[in-house]
Amino acid sequence: MKSSGKRLVSVLEGQAGAPPPVWLMRQAGRYLPEYRELRAKAGSFWTMCNDPVMATEISLQPIRRFGFDAAIIFSDILTVPFALGRTVKFEENVGPTLDAVTSAEGLERDPAIWQQKLSPAYETLRLVRPKLPAETSLLGFAGAPWTLATYMAAGRGGDEQKAAKLWGYRDPKSFGTLLDVLGDCVAAHLIAQIEAGADAVQIFDSWASGLPADVFQRWVVAPTKRIVEKVRAVKPHAKIIGFPRATTLQGYEFYADETGVDGISVDTSAPQDWMSEIDVPVQGNLDPLLLVTGGSAMDRAVDELVDAMRGRPFIFNLGHGVLQETPPEHVAALVARVRK
Repeated sequence: MKSSGKRLVSVLEGQAGAPPPVWLMRQAGRYLPEYRELRAKAGSFWTMCNDPVMATEISLQPIRRFGFDAAIIFSDILTVPFALGRTVKFEENVGPTLDAVTSAEGLERDPAIWQQKLSPAYETLRLVRPKLPAETSLLGFAGAPWTLATYMAAGRGGDEQKAAKLWGYRDPKSFGTLLDVLGDCVAAHLIAQIEAGADAVQIFDSWASGLPADVFQRWVVAPTKRIVEKVRAVKPHAKIIGFPRATTLQGYEFYADETGVDGISVDTSAPQDWMSEIDVPVQGNLDPLLLVTGGSAMDRAVDELVDAMRGRPFIFNLGHGVLQETPPEHVAALVARVRK
């Protein structure tokens, strides 16, 4: 995969950018009035995820408004459990719910069916690609097996990993099978996204925090390493960002060393002096609440982060996603500040 002058891809190849490329997790979403207008017409978040025309429009909205260095396709990590045969629903003011599982038995194992159910993401990538400026990277993504397992075991988000942890502790063999099935589907999904036009892909492990070291290795690092190996077997030059959100500094380093990802995305707690010394391209880690705050507080934090990472391969981003209450004008000011 050639970078073709795309600054974000160059960073993942180990080059420092001045200024650094900038994009934001959840940059397409509820804080934008144009998104809310389309959401009102669509009637359902899940409908938008599975409609390539609407997903394309949503993916492009923040690029038109702010000129980010990367567009990320509008989709959701729960498309993978859907591909595995689970029913997924998004309820207003409740969030996602899906059929809880207690065994890997009965999950769809046919890659052709996965491809068919996940095809809206690939069509979205094909539609977005020609509409982007030549220098703008296009990102695909998927949830990591551990994070997807936490949703599938609980049948919802927000139980703080309880159901998945109990399953993993009580029946490690069965839980390992679930992680393997998820990993196979995620790897196939990432390969297909790259084939559809993604310049890089990100693996979101949103529930990677708070795990004992041995299970972090088994449930987070090993499944991600397996995915990276499967993707690289087909796409040797694939660019992959890993986001084991809110793990320890030792966890980030172990994850980066063991999985083979090209870069790691880090949360707001990662110190800037550590970020500037770790031997891997880094993405992150402004507090999303500073983006809500705006003004001099945001400006100081942006300047400090850019200064700390100067001369290092670095992608400016948040430590998590853009919050719904974020004023769009603050986002515009952030992009201008990074590039000043």
